[in-house]
Amino acid sequence: MLMMGATAWPRAVSGQTADLVLPANASASRFDFETAGVEGWTVVAGEWKVEEMEGAASGTKVLVQRALRNPFNVVIAPSRLYTDVDVSMKFKPIAGGEDASGGIVFRFADGAYYLVRANALENNFRLYAYDRGRRQLASATVTPPSILRWHTVRVVAVGDRVQAWLDGTRYLDHRDARFKVGRVGLWTKADSVTAFDDLTIRGVPAADS
Repeated sequence: MLMMGATAWPRAVSGQTADLVLPANASASRFDFETAGVEGWTVVAGEWKVEEMEGAASGTKVLVQRALRNPFNVVIAPSRLYTDVDVSMKFKPIAGGEDASGGIVFRFADGAYYLVRANALENNFRLYAYDRGRRQLASATVTPPSILRWHTVRVVAVGDRVQAWLDGTRYLDHRDARFKVGRVGLWTKADSVTAFDDLTIRGVPAADS
């Protein structure tokens, strides 16, 4: 059941509205974990470590989250403070009985953030706002991502509007104005063991970053 104020789409929304676009000169950074670990990253919760993995999305190394008992696991990339962002990453659910998910955190500041996530144990793709509690903002029905396979999540946020894609299909298009600026990171929940690769961030830096 959706929480009050949430919006759901039973199918993809591609083609109904135009895709959001960042300026061509937006700054860009990419993390493929081939040459560096999590030095410079901020671990909010979880056990995040770069590991060798056969069949990595690119190269031979990935970032893996292995904590099993936290409500949520969050790590923040060494990025600038951004207003508008275009973020994509690849994730592979490895294991999880309660949860088997991967997500993108954006506009993270003082522990509050937006989150777009997919879960291999559920047939939904969701946008949340988190600020000492999680509020579902939008949800779409999808085919659950497969365990032990790579999938791609992308989110674009411009002003108060957020669009999100799973494996190349845009499912979410929602407006919310509570968070305006922050950093970018990765997320899992509960006992989800998940690998991440190819985190790419394009963003419009905040004036004071």
